[in-house]
Amino acid sequence: MRTDVARIDPPASMDTWLVEHFGSVDAVREQTVVRVLDRVTLDGTVFAPLRALRPVDGGGDGTAEDRLAAEIAATEGDPFCRPLEGTPAAAWGRVRGASAVSGANAAAYDAEHGVLVFDGHDPLAFDVASVADLLTLGRQWADAARAVDPSTDAYLFLWNCLWRAGGSIIHGHAQTLLGRGGHHARIERWRRDAAGYAAATGRSYLDDLVATHHDLGLIADLGGATLLASLTPVKERELWLVANDGVDDADLAFREAVGRMAVAYRDALGVRAFNLVLWCPPLDESWPELRPLVRIVDRGAPFVRPSDIGAMELFATPVVGSDPFEVAVRMRAALAGIRTVA
Repeated sequence: MRTDVARIDPPASMDTWLVEHFGSVDAVREQTVVRVLDRVTLDGTVFAPLRALRPVDGGGDGTAEDRLAAEIAATEGDPFCRPLEGTPAAAWGRVRGASAVSGANAAAYDAEHGVLVFDGHDPLAFDVASVADLLTLGRQWADAARAVDPSTDAYLFLWNCLWRAGGSIIHGHAQTLLGRGGHHARIERWRRDAAGYAAATGRSYLDDLVATHHDLGLIADLGGATLLASLTPVKERELWLVANDGVDDADLAFREAVGRMAVAYRDALGVRAFNLVLWCPPLDESWPELRPLVRIVDRGAPFVRPSDIGAMELFATPVVGSDPFEVAVRMRAALAGIRTVA
């Protein structure tokens, strides 16, 4: 970790504007910037608190709940509202869960590419049980696909909520991928780094990562899994949910932990647009470096015009305005009131 101080000299003509947006002129004259680097994976983040306060052009009130509700309601009747007619089936068919049904992605980017379409239209109307069911349905989809083609084993579960997070259709849905010939590049690279760490130290990188966050007070225990407020988030408010030893992503305790995390993320942090991914080893394989983990990141208020990702995120180091210590405190408080289904 490295701390720097950025010093600037604004003209007096900007004083009123700076106070209005950043609280004081002094806060802008000397700004603390914190850089955190994971020396194993080289994941890094620049924490610049004033970035969260900067004014943005366009979009009006990006958090207006009535505006968002109106936008969601206006799209009712889209193809996903009639998934059996509005989505293709996989060549082998569909699977049905308690609150969602599978289809096939019309624009596939893996050997098998499914969509898990919520029964309800509103993408934010989920609870612990429906999220757990979504993960169950994802594995049922993968098992059905592998029954036809056992060579596919690289399983990935994705959930892009709302357009700000890359969802092209508002109706609630997640995606499932199943490939062959190795896992996705980001996961394979992470595994290689973790394996190198184990060879050099004799310790588990994932265990040490959890322990580091524990020592800093950045975790919450969810029973079957441990929640981390990431020290190197790819963007705002990134959380990791790491399965405990001996817990598989098929275990109900893990799936309900994902549900509790998603509900608290929406309700306590006010997140509306997010990306969620499940990382796990290829099916029927055991990787000592990796046990199931879920990553979730806030993509910002839905109606704010500027993208949250620019050249820094694509080509250099992500810049983040949120404080992971504050995120951890708020999530722990919220999770205490969210119980499992059982």
